[in-house]
Amino acid sequence: MHAPVSPPPLDTAAVLDIRGLRLRLPRTARPVLDGVDLTVTAGETVALVGESGSGKTLTSRSVLRLLPPGAVAEGRITVAGADVLTLTPRQLRTLRAGTAAMIFQDPRAAINPLRRIGDFLTESLRLNAKTPAAAAEERAGAMLEAVGLPPALLRRYPSQVSGGMLQRVMIAAALMGEPALLLADEATTALDVVSQAEIVALLTDLRARFGTGLLFVTHDLGLAAAISDRVCVMYAGRIVESAPAGALFARPRHPYTAALLAATPRIDAPQGRLDAIEGQPPDLRTQLSGCPFAPRCASATAVCTERTPATGAVPGDPTHLVSCHHGDRLEGSTGHA
Repeated sequence: MHAPVSPPPLDTAAVLDIRGLRLRLPRTARPVLDGVDLTVTAGETVALVGESGSGKTLTSRSVLRLLPPGAVAEGRITVAGADVLTLTPRQLRTLRAGTAAMIFQDPRAAINPLRRIGDFLTESLRLNAKTPAAAAEERAGAMLEAVGLPPALLRRYPSQVSGGMLQRVMIAAALMGEPALLLADEATTALDVVSQAEIVALLTDLRARFGTGLLFVTHDLGLAAAISDRVCVMYAGRIVESAPAGALFARPRHPYTAALLAATPRIDAPQGRLDAIEGQPPDLRTQLSGCPFAPRCASATAVCTERTPATGAVPGDPTHLVSCHHGDRLEGSTGHA
């Protein structure tokens, strides 16, 4: 069995450090986020993967305190040394304008179609940093060039550019305040595969050039393998496995991670139907007892339904953490990237 570990202390060197994050919403029987621990260091990409409804987007939005009405958050979220959950509204605006920025899933829903791209890019600098209009426009042009677009786009409207170009505009907007942390929430989902590859390459290059930490939220394991240094697998509001990308894709230790990999299409897979994970994720209107994945897990035993598994390190690898009573059973299994 893996060795239990206690929750790590706050990492003051991390650009993002989440400890014991719990998030409750009205009319739910249990937390939608239940004890999330996650760190991102400067220049590192951490992928957060899992099925729809697992809590990935709420985790990323909690970092900027973009919470649904009535939400109650507990725990600690530290971004570049600032405790997000205790910031005043003015401090929070400063954090969102410079220290941390989010790249949303649908760029056309995030940009006002009636305003020019230049206005969208410069607004935050002009209003929050009180930057003169000429200087803000000069920086906007430089950021467009950094993401591979001509500064002439400043005069165009969102409807005059393609979806891939508009996502690059969103990335340029996120970089305007020189953030220490980028949050990419399914940033490539709405794009074709060619544009997806271009955006992934661009984010990798920008991370190296600017030394920015990147939290990359996705349900696409192929993208996670291509872009990430570490991967956190989320299920029912909990991180059930966390490891360096190579180790996690080559040798998953949680049955849910192994099932996700088995259900991922790949060219070298045997012919026939893809494996599927039977059942449904747990309903937020019902309490959980034991492991939340137990009703869908082929390896579940009585202890899985009676007791919540502790998070522990894989023997010989303290960087590979898993929350499973039977994590050692998958020791000989292999995944794929």
